[in-house]
Amino acid sequence: MFALRGAAGEYLARFCDPWEALEGLGEWLVALGRELPEEYIEKREHVWVHESATVAKSAALVPPCIISKGAEIRHAAFLRGCVFVGEGCVVGNSTELKNAILLDGAKLPHFNYAGDSIVGNAHLGAGVILSNVRADRKPVTVRLPWGDVPTGCKKLGAMVGDGAEVGCNAVLNPGSVLFPFSRVEPLASMRGYLPERCLYKRDGTVVPLKTS
Repeated sequence: MFALRGAAGEYLARFCDPWEALEGLGEWLVALGRELPEEYIEKREHVWVHESATVAKSAALVPPCIISKGAEIRHAAFLRGCVFVGEGCVVGNSTELKNAILLDGAKLPHFNYAGDSIVGNAHLGAGVILSNVRADRKPVTVRLPWGDVPTGCKKLGAMVGDGAEVGCNAVLNPGSVLFPFSRVEPLASMRGYLPERCLYKRDGTVVPLKTS
């Protein structure tokens, strides 16, 4: 589902289910930060930014967080703490992240929210929300092809696989899973899982993507 490269890949590989990595994310970030090479600059306590990364002056980086090589953090982005931003990622204007892992190449470029989520080398359109709390406040269950998995998590967003595309103003409800190269139509409200190379339509139907 994810190309598990680098430090974040090694960290995720420790767990059977990816959402388990989110529980101790803060502790891992602090431990990793202390071992980073000198090209990572500790801008404030427990906030490490690679010297090649671009961070807008208006962006807010709440510790702990790590911004990796070549990443871009744009105007008014709000990283609320416990955030790992991989190499070449884009965190766009007014995008908010909290307790999240962005693997190399993830793009959240405009007005996005990702709470308690893991995003691979994928692209979220403007206004996409990765919702992390059920309306009834019950623990989140993840639906997968082999059955439902109770997570016990009160807060859990989405897991978005490599190559996935999510259309503008779509909402991925708590516990949603997008397999690689899947696609969600703009304005859709998605629940459950979306198989690889399939399209989730606004009416809730799922169809295979046409291949050229």
